Amino acid sequence: MAWDEAEQVLAEADLIHDQAAVDRALDSLAGDITRRLDGCRPLILGVMIGGMVPAGMLLPRLGFPLQLDYVHATRYRGALTGQAELEWRAEPGTPVRDRVVLVVDDILDEGHTLAGIVEALRAQGAAEVLTAVLVNKLHGRKHPGLHADFVGLEVPDRYVFGLGMDYKGLCRNAPGIFAVRESAVAAASATTAEERNP
Repeated sequence: MAWDEAEQVLAEADLIHDQAAVDRALDSLAGDITRRLDGCRPLILGVMIGGMVPAGMLLPRLGFPLQLDYVHATRYRGALTGQAELEWRAEPGTPVRDRVVLVVDDILDEGHTLAGIVEALRAQGAAEVLTAVLVNKLHGRKHPGLHADFVGLEVPDRYVFGLGMDYKGLCRNAPGIFAVRESAVAAASATTAEERNP
């Protein structure tokens, strides 16, 4: 892991949303989700690893009975860009058939991972699958037909980290949502290219 690099990236990063803005967004998300799911006896699935932080902050704000489980699927595997193939590390341990399921994740970027999870849950017989993300990244490269049902905040089309989102596996605990400076992304890409072609 690039500990020194992550420390420098964090020190130089641009703060996009501070903790207070995140708290307000989570309160709003909780209100919207409560209005939609109260009385549905939903199954909430946190998407590991990134969704662990927003799910943990969101769930105490939901004032109705729910069941909690998780899934773990990834396309990043520690890289800065997603790989083509979805890698399943853990499917839900709780049966989803005939259940209303809410999938909670950290970010909707291009959405291929989230779309794969939604498709798998539908194939397993879920009555309805809804999605909630702390952050929606603004760009035109989304998976066709995918949108988040509940969105906390929007961020520009930059590499962001904090509150569940990582920089090369680190900094998920950053107290806010930060964007990596463009110069740091370019340097990291150059280093990766060198490692591949010494």
